[in-house]
Amino acid sequence: MRAAILYGQEDIRVEEGREKKLQRGEVRIAIEAALTCGTDLKVFKRGHHAKMIAPPAVFGHELAGVISEVAAGVANWKAGDRVVVANSAPCCECPYCRKGRENLCDDLLFLNGAYAESIVVPARLVEKNLLRLKEETAFRDAALTEPLACVVQGVEDCQLRAGQGVLVIGSGPIGLMFVCLARRLGCSVVVAGRGESRLRTARRLGADHVVDVGGDASLVTSMQAGAHSSFDVVIEAVGKPETWEAAVVLARKGGIVNFFGGCPPGTTVSLDTGRIHYSSLTLVASFHHTPRTIRRALELIESGIIKADDFVDGECPLSELPELFKSMAAGNRAVKSLIRVRE
Repeated sequence: MRAAILYGQEDIRVEEGREKKLQRGEVRIAIEAALTCGTDLKVFKRGHHAKMIAPPAVFGHELAGVISEVAAGVANWKAGDRVVVANSAPCCECPYCRKGRENLCDDLLFLNGAYAESIVVPARLVEKNLLRLKEETAFRDAALTEPLACVVQGVEDCQLRAGQGVLVIGSGPIGLMFVCLARRLGCSVVVAGRGESRLRTARRLGADHVVDVGGDASLVTSMQAGAHSSFDVVIEAVGKPETWEAAVVLARKGGIVNFFGGCPPGTTVSLDTGRIHYSSLTLVASFHHTPRTIRRALELIESGIIKADDFVDGECPLSELPELFKSMAAGNRAVKSLIRVRE
């Protein structure tokens, strides 16, 4: 079986290996669609992720496919079932899980290995976060379930509602998904981002206005130069300290700021305490997903609200994955790429 292995910082190798023998409660999925992700790019640049992956390890986490093998102890699943699986499953026993905050589970079990011909799904994920696909659901659409579930979590944390003015900072796949869901809820949406093609996509997905922040001016200066400079909700979907700080400046009195994008480890921000206090701002930080938001995301996909055609604008064979990630690290502006795991 061929799979991409992360060995360290900017070191991915596609290698041949033997398939692991299934343990009780596990299933094997023949992968039909795997997608690149901004989190994977961060992991590639850093060489690890404190919570999700320690090298050397199989790599990638957005996938959908067909069950090819079922171990003893698995109920309700069989070979041939079309499925999507999340990249984690909570324990459902810790205090956070018992309070319905499974995204904060003390024992989240993560799954990696999407960039491969097949993947073994641990028993806990089979039980908690393996979902059946409708026959007509395309695998490339279904593979968007995990990132979309994180966005669903963010929308709920912001309590978005019709009539609000929303600024989405970032025009990557996460930012674009926020555009879709915010517009569907009846919000007016402005996107601040980079890349002409990405900003065109933002307009097509319903953004009322886009601001190209690719020049030398700061984000705040770029926004204040236009007609849109104060928002009910500001969603930071970039993950840089300077954009976290800008997000607070761009929220109106009584507004909500969602620090959705994760910054590099060890970074800090400086915030105007007077502005936060006297403007009565609400600051939230959305992380990950729950079994409920995973299911809600798949519902949105299978109802046609979120489609891969709007987000997947590249394609790459598994053998060329290392070169693709190098080009992503160098700043290519693809939104997402579909990885062909069988050539």
